[in-house]
Amino acid sequence: MRKPLVVALCALAMAGAGAAPAVAAEPSPTGAETATGSGPTAVTDVVDGLVGTAADTLSGLTAPKAGAVNFAGTVSLSNCSGSVVRMPDSAADDPALVLTNGHCLESGFPAPGQVLVDRASSRSFGLLNSSGSRVATLRADRLVYATMTDTDAAVYRLGTTYARIKSAYGIDALTLSGTRPQAGTAVSMVSGYWKRIYNCSVDGFVHRMKEGDWTWKDSVRYTPECDTIGGTSGSPVVDDATGEVVAVNNTGNEDGERCTVNNPCEVAEDGTVTVRQGINYAQQTYLFPACFGVDNRLELNASGCAVPKP
Repeated sequence: MRKPLVVALCALAMAGAGAAPAVAAEPSPTGAETATGSGPTAVTDVVDGLVGTAADTLSGLTAPKAGAVNFAGTVSLSNCSGSVVRMPDSAADDPALVLTNGHCLESGFPAPGQVLVDRASSRSFGLLNSSGSRVATLRADRLVYATMTDTDAAVYRLGTTYARIKSAYGIDALTLSGTRPQAGTAVSMVSGYWKRIYNCSVDGFVHRMKEGDWTWKDSVRYTPECDTIGGTSGSPVVDDATGEVVAVNNTGNEDGERCTVNNPCEVAEDGTVTVRQGINYAQQTYLFPACFGVDNRLELNASGCAVPKP
């Protein structure tokens, strides 16, 4: 997986430009702050702010021009990317949700077979507007769901609603599609961490993808144009035609190794293993809408809910 990042904050802040991507590291716990949308009030929020400044500097050098898809509704985490998302049937007064990767959790990687549900969280997220500027700090009150089994996804619940976010910042949530994407679909992978948009297409699907101890099912394989880097983990993958989220970015084969961490391999139905160095992947999200009901409540026993369960 694209490991979370620890940025060399002082060097970047002082140099202002020309820095290399940060060193990869395991995630570390984040602390709470006392207000949502106010200035930094905890050490972790100061760090997040500096990370955002450093990423802004780098994105000015590397970010391609955005087309119809932009940064509005995406978020930056301390170590990853993410997005404020709604289900197709979510209401304006529902508590807002944030989607990222399971491997981006502040508590570390979930173990194979582990599914986390309804856990306390005070994770903070930097909300971006259409141009990629950070306009607010949003705060989670629960980790609703997270796993790295079959998929690599985490969903947080915020302590505010879609309507309040829209009223305060003019930003709408991204909608999760309830339909499986098709090969050849043009997509944009939008990183709130690096404030960079990657444009490519769905090259195909992987029956099983193995990386270290984890196995994922029916993964999306990108065409080579989505040459993602660390920190893009958790980015929404947006269908260019519909504007809906069809997947969440999570990994790529960096060194050509076979089925090791940061070097996932593809396993076909007949057991054939294929390694594609430099190719990157995402996990589909169309299964999630069937698992959320009224008030954006997680309903794992709902008809049609096929995500992994505890």
